[in-house]
Amino acid sequence: MKEYKQFYIDGAWVDPVEPRTMEIENPATEESFAVISIGSKADVDKAVAAAKAAFPSFSQTSVEYRAELLEKIAAGIKARMPEMAEAISNEMGAPMWLANAAQVPAGMGHFGTTAAILREYQFEELKGTTLLRKEPIGVCGFITPWNWPLNQIACKVAPAIAAGCTMVLKPSEIAPLDAMILTEIMHEAGVPKGVFNLVNGDGPGVGSSLSAHPDVDMMSFTGSTRAGVLVAQAAAPTVKRVAQELGGKSPNIILPSADLEKAVGGGVMQMMTNSGQSCNAPSRMFVQKDQQEQAIAIAKAAAESVKVMMPAEATPGAIGPISNGNQYQKVQDLIQKGIEEGATLVAGGPGRPEGFNKGYFARPTVFANVTNDMTIAREEIFGPVLVMIPYEDVDDAVQMANDTVYGLAGYVQGAEEEARKVANRIRAGQIQVNGARPDFTAPFGGYGQSGNGREWGEYGFEEFLEVKAVMGYKAA
Repeated sequence: MKEYKQFYIDGAWVDPVEPRTMEIENPATEESFAVISIGSKADVDKAVAAAKAAFPSFSQTSVEYRAELLEKIAAGIKARMPEMAEAISNEMGAPMWLANAAQVPAGMGHFGTTAAILREYQFEELKGTTLLRKEPIGVCGFITPWNWPLNQIACKVAPAIAAGCTMVLKPSEIAPLDAMILTEIMHEAGVPKGVFNLVNGDGPGVGSSLSAHPDVDMMSFTGSTRAGVLVAQAAAPTVKRVAQELGGKSPNIILPSADLEKAVGGGVMQMMTNSGQSCNAPSRMFVQKDQQEQAIAIAKAAAESVKVMMPAEATPGAIGPISNGNQYQKVQDLIQKGIEEGATLVAGGPGRPEGFNKGYFARPTVFANVTNDMTIAREEIFGPVLVMIPYEDVDDAVQMANDTVYGLAGYVQGAEEEARKVANRIRAGQIQVNGARPDFTAPFGGYGQSGNGREWGEYGFEEFLEVKAVMGYKAA
């Protein structure tokens, strides 16, 4: 069993103040394969003190120095990609093909993209007789999730370094090993001591202490809306900035003008990717009522074509397990709830797929004839479960798409001009039209209870900057 019992504080691996360990479970086997230490407030205090001490000097480093640092980290990730992919697969169940094709490259990509943005960014602008300066916000606290672990860490660490901030990271205690490897990479890249610190732990012991710490200037959290509320509450007394990327129940509107086979089949496959464990997954599919019968047949065939396999053996397109036991049970409960509330089970259903008697494997599931007030249409399931909702006309589809507390993402398929008009009416932070590919330079974040602030690209970088107005200049 691998042991990762130290934290990274002030440029060195150190023992926790109060020894306490936790075993890390492989969700495909339900067996423990690693051990980490669980931190406490005392560890957080040490890490924050190191970050605070490092900030004055690091905040004054040059743009070129920080850009080169980000590029060295990206190169380090690339050099250790097989090891990183294996760690992610073991800790959260991603099939190795997905870990190699997306999980690791996505994280690596944010470091490279941020370096390019940093080199072109204008930190000063003269407006009339006032100089506007963008300056690093200070010490940042990061809490990251288990579903896209390296990606979510990179979305925070890369722009923070670019801005000149220092930081303390608490990765998910369910999927912490990729963060330990990244920490080794950052150390080898020459990140100055105190700039990046890592303390493993849970929400009550480390997350709340970090959120409430008076010397932390900003908290950036990715995870459930419920946990995001707790972070914001803990942060409120110290009036620190809080950026949150939370849950979603994203609509996928299939217009009558769409290629139904391509739009519905593609929507099912995108929903199932990463076992449905993506906050921006297209989990509510809206199809015009006259096309329902055909769409259901397409969705059924697509879902039943999705293979569920052991992560190490999975072929491209196959999915692995749900990442942990608690989440697996939530998915099972919501599938059962959909059946009880009268939705039509088109594919999948409760229990493990055939051939599995252990591991947190769920069946690729599709519900049809769902109404937008059903539990499975309201709550984020975070598993391989798609709900299909019929609509009368486009106005009806848009109204239901926006009838949610969330607003992270949206999807529209159909004739280009019409699809873009519909995209403009969806109340969400990022809309994909006709299967557009992800863009690391585009802002990512949501409306409503999907959070506040943005990640990715220039907008994500600016989350880590304060604006200062210096008056008394001569107009240009």
